[in-house]
Amino acid sequence: MQYRKLGDSDLTVSEIALGSWLTYSGGVEKDQSIACVKRALDLGITLIDTANIYGKGAAETVLGEALAGVRRDSYVLATKLFFPMTETDKGLSRAQIEKQLDASLERLRVDHVDLYQCHRYDPETPLDETMEALTAAVKSGKTRYIGFSEWPVEKIREATEMMGVTKFVSSQPQYSMIWRKPEDAVIPYCAAHGISQIVWSPLGQGILTGKYQPGARPPAGSRATSASMGHFLQDLTERRAVLEAVQAMQPLAQQAGLTLAQFALAWVLREPNVAAAIIGASRPAQIDENVKASGAQVDPALFTRAEALLVPALQAA
Repeated sequence: MQYRKLGDSDLTVSEIALGSWLTYSGGVEKDQSIACVKRALDLGITLIDTANIYGKGAAETVLGEALAGVRRDSYVLATKLFFPMTETDKGLSRAQIEKQLDASLERLRVDHVDLYQCHRYDPETPLDETMEALTAAVKSGKTRYIGFSEWPVEKIREATEMMGVTKFVSSQPQYSMIWRKPEDAVIPYCAAHGISQIVWSPLGQGILTGKYQPGARPPAGSRATSASMGHFLQDLTERRAVLEAVQAMQPLAQQAGLTLAQFALAWVLREPNVAAAIIGASRPAQIDENVKASGAQVDPALFTRAEALLVPALQAA
């Protein structure tokens, strides 16, 4: 496992991070979830990412159990807030930041998180209120650093230019070979201002693993067939051109000595501003495969050829 510095912080994180969005919020049995966390730690993954909204606290609770007894300074723990936990508990107000952070710490069984992230931008709360509350959270010791996920670049800029508040060190965007929007503005701005990317969905909801074949039913046991984890995958029949392009990438991955999943993760990690790529895992063997992307040396020409296959397919989708 290779490690990278997280923005303008003193945190060093593993290039592969373990997420808990769909898996440990109810999509995977608790014993299997805990086994995945233990395997991730054994393989050198140090960044564990979650959020209060994942299973309305369920993912944080599972992680709290899985990490109990693990030396606290041996891993970097990140969680988030914004989405509604109840009809009234939502957003990024001062009161919500205080309340939701305390609740997350209790579920996670820790006295602090390393990274507290705003899961989305809150247009209903003044930005200065949000930033002042996050600054107070850092000063209290309940979080070491702060970050955001999927904020518009103009709000990232506004927060960065604000005086007297703690600065963001991380951004968590969706980013993959089939979703490159962060390259337009977010990554360039963040790279210039001490903010690293912690990427979610680097495998395109599993599409970039090659397991979904054009014109074929999704394989049994895959996320696309799961009632609890497959709702976010648009009808795969509408993405035939993309699925065909992914299959055409197989020889390129083989030339690099990697599986398709490893190749897609290595593509994300080719970007210097990416500190880590978050993977989801429903069984330990998936972690074994994905961590091999860390430190992979891939001829850039192979990535260029892969992009040439995908771009027209994405335009046709």
